[in-house]
Amino acid sequence: MWQWFADTLRSNPEIAIFLTLGLGFWAGKFKFGSFSLGVVTSTLLAGVLVGQLGITISAHVKSTFFLMFLFAVGYGVGPQFFRGLKGDGVPQVLFALMQCVAVLLTAAGVGYLLGYDAGGTAGLLAGASTISAVLGVATDSINQLALDASGKKAMLDAMPVAYAVTYLFGTAGSAWLLATLGPKILGVDIAEECRKYEAEMGGALADDPDRLSGYTTFVLRAYRLTDPSWVGRTVAEFEASFVGQRVFVERLRQDGELLDPAPELVLRQDAIIAIAGRREVVLERALQLGVEVDDRELLDLEIERLDVVITRKEVAGLSLQELATGGLGDNLRGVFLRKILRTGVEMPITMGFRLERGDTLTLVGPRTHVDRVVPQMGYADRPTDETDMVVMGAGIVIGALIGALTFRLGGVPLSLSTSGGALIAGLVCGWLRSVDRTYGRIPGPALWVFNNIGLNVFIAVVGISAGPGFVAGLKAQGLELFLAGIVVTTVPLIIGLLAGKYLFRMKAPIILGACAGARTTTAALGAIEEEAKSKVPALGYTVTYAVGNTLLTVWGVAIVLLMS
Repeated sequence: MWQWFADTLRSNPEIAIFLTLGLGFWAGKFKFGSFSLGVVTSTLLAGVLVGQLGITISAHVKSTFFLMFLFAVGYGVGPQFFRGLKGDGVPQVLFALMQCVAVLLTAAGVGYLLGYDAGGTAGLLAGASTISAVLGVATDSINQLALDASGKKAMLDAMPVAYAVTYLFGTAGSAWLLATLGPKILGVDIAEECRKYEAEMGGALADDPDRLSGYTTFVLRAYRLTDPSWVGRTVAEFEASFVGQRVFVERLRQDGELLDPAPELVLRQDAIIAIAGRREVVLERALQLGVEVDDRELLDLEIERLDVVITRKEVAGLSLQELATGGLGDNLRGVFLRKILRTGVEMPITMGFRLERGDTLTLVGPRTHVDRVVPQMGYADRPTDETDMVVMGAGIVIGALIGALTFRLGGVPLSLSTSGGALIAGLVCGWLRSVDRTYGRIPGPALWVFNNIGLNVFIAVVGISAGPGFVAGLKAQGLELFLAGIVVTTVPLIIGLLAGKYLFRMKAPIILGACAGARTTTAALGAIEEEAKSKVPALGYTVTYAVGNTLLTVWGVAIVLLMS
């Protein structure tokens, strides 16, 4: 039975790939305390296990899926990458560049001192900095070296060993260093620093009326006005009494008749009003309003929750305060902000927060109100399952063709490689999508598939192909590699923390977020936010993540050139 199973996998390697994916995604779900191997490392180890059967898979399989993955990576970070190249994003771009150079030089230095070849050092770089894409780019570069087949194979086999051993501390160590040790190095209480920053940005104190701006939980309730002080006042005067709290009359019933809330409409005794606002604001003032009633007809408004992508230049660059008081003014009446995402990362909502092109705002309110404001802000990102495969296919083809071009520098052949070209094509297409939302749509679930399946099929094939030599390499260099990984993970992070404080003079929460972004470690960002009890560190994450994801991937070429 076992022999039949092994022979079947050897004859049908596609089965081995899906077996590896299934095992990897299954094992990647398990957590030990706050630590998890993650899907990528689990898939690599599953591939190594399956690879003990001696399965041969064409290298074209992993190359195809890797191009798909890199295009998706570029597409996802494109808007922030290009935005960071101008204006107030430049300091964060320079910070990310410094951090990425520190990673490259530290990995190359450690690899040189320990006598590692280009493959082992590339794996060390990939694992210690948790950037799996380095493996694919370095593979392309090694295959272009003037070496015999056995020399290339030795390098390629060394990569997954180094990656697997160093990835563990690269992930868990980065999170611990930035969330626990980082604030101590910076000499701050990170939670207190975030509270100060939020206060400076107009956001956080419970007794601050700006905090009650309506930019969170939305409710719609009906009250019968029994307090005589409301009788004879207009709808506009009623709403104005909720200073800074954004409470609106959506409909009302007077003398048995349903009415729209014209500003000049005068309220009468026992009028029933439907008001919208933040839950805590409405409940706090409920006793002053009157008796809550269940008026189904009055409350039967079509409420919409809609993601809106900022594309209008009149809105990009405005703070939430400027947007509410001057940018769109009365057009925002009855519309509430639930969430802000920037490149998939949730941002803190403060009145001083500045919007950027490509930000996604989740708006809530009556459909007529939301539909009214959308064209003035950007593009309604309504759910769809259609992917623009024309743009994706053309982008990968054009990018890969450009990347395949080779030129010589001092007799050394240099090229972006097809993988580097696909990454750049993704960056451009993602940026164009943020400018023109009718172009190149890839829905979130589809992008997840391209990212995760693209990368993990590549990793599965790497693990299966390296399987026979993996165990021997691990026995020979396991402890040494682990210690080397600690150095390559730790040194650049400490450099980044100190440079952020003394050279770039950033706020402590931004420094921590920027370090996590430049190292593309989302796990570390989550740990920092948990320690800080705030979303403020995410403000330093998005631009540096876009730059770091791009540069660290390209370092797959650089590390091979440095170590060859």
